Amino acid sequence: MGLGRAGGSCSYTLLRSMEAILLVGGLGTRLRPLTDDLPKPMLPVGGVPLVVHQIVRAREAGVDHVVLATSYRAEVFTDALGKGNRLGVRVDYAVEEEPLGTGGAIRNAAGLLRAAAEDPVLVFNGDIIDGHDIRAQVKAHADASADVTLYLTRVDDPRAYGCVPTDPRMAVTAFLEKAPRPVTDQINAGCYVFRRSVIDTIPTGRAVSVERETFPGLLGADAVVVGVVDDAYWRDLGTAEAFVRGSADVVLGRVDAPARPGPAGPALVLAGAVVHGDVHLTGGTCVGAGCRVGAGAIVDGSVLMEGAVVGDAAVVRASAVGRGARIGAGAVLEHAVVPAGMDVDPGKRVTPWDGPGRPV
Repeated sequence: MGLGRAGGSCSYTLLRSMEAILLVGGLGTRLRPLTDDLPKPMLPVGGVPLVVHQIVRAREAGVDHVVLATSYRAEVFTDALGKGNRLGVRVDYAVEEEPLGTGGAIRNAAGLLRAAAEDPVLVFNGDIIDGHDIRAQVKAHADASADVTLYLTRVDDPRAYGCVPTDPRMAVTAFLEKAPRPVTDQINAGCYVFRRSVIDTIPTGRAVSVERETFPGLLGADAVVVGVVDDAYWRDLGTAEAFVRGSADVVLGRVDAPARPGPAGPALVLAGAVVHGDVHLTGGTCVGAGCRVGAGAIVDGSVLMEGAVVGDAAVVRASAVGRGARIGAGAVLEHAVVPAGMDVDPGKRVTPWDGPGRPV
């Protein structure tokens, strides 16, 4: 495979500019019905699509070319982002005709890279909001002459994630996907630095899981795979509850978010929204463009997506209101999701449901 070895001669200096692949092809099933009309990375988090947060943070770390590995609703990305001119980076698109898995998506997108064999390539999962030090991760990769360097974070309950134990020198010793008895609280946090030549060893023409096939295969081949633990803010936005909380944290300034379209504070009201008198906006609420919030309403820790309407004296707490949805006067939402275009009757109380495609 032509893989490097620790202490070998295949080191390189940090580049002034880098390339990145963003994995944004997932269906977002756990986020339905919000993802029925928008891909998950295009959901607004703190006022801008999640993918914009990731691109801007990558740009701040020195990335000047981003390849989006797309599949589901690929046209939504191209329509919104174009060639990346407004974001200060070049954006290209690798569209999968059929799902290729995380590893297959990386390999498919690599054909649009210009990186040489020894250059570092950043890879981001498209459902994460975090504040880790990307430059430090790339430096650790260079210092270790690594083949792959993983960003790791610690969580209280790692059972739902891929656990990544390391030795005292931070060499990865195993990849344990959703182990019932985790041996470590370190998890795969969804950002990798690959040596470009390693990406080129991923098989083509079929689905490949980077977590279950590529990474364990690299360990089996005695590749240099290291981890970097960073305890900065991190959240997987794969569920509606996590999406709402992550958006509120961006608005409140709990995570480094240079793409946030306004100062941190208790609420963010985007241009074109109309908020009437005696309204209480708190808890990191984001009011999207074209929204209307009626007099006396309370909106706490919630996301009102573009064009949503909240009637007079309605109460919306820790909820997501989809594009163009209408919440009637005096209605109460608690930890709920209202799909795009839905009307909630005046005075109705909407409480949590269970299961995918329903309010959290």
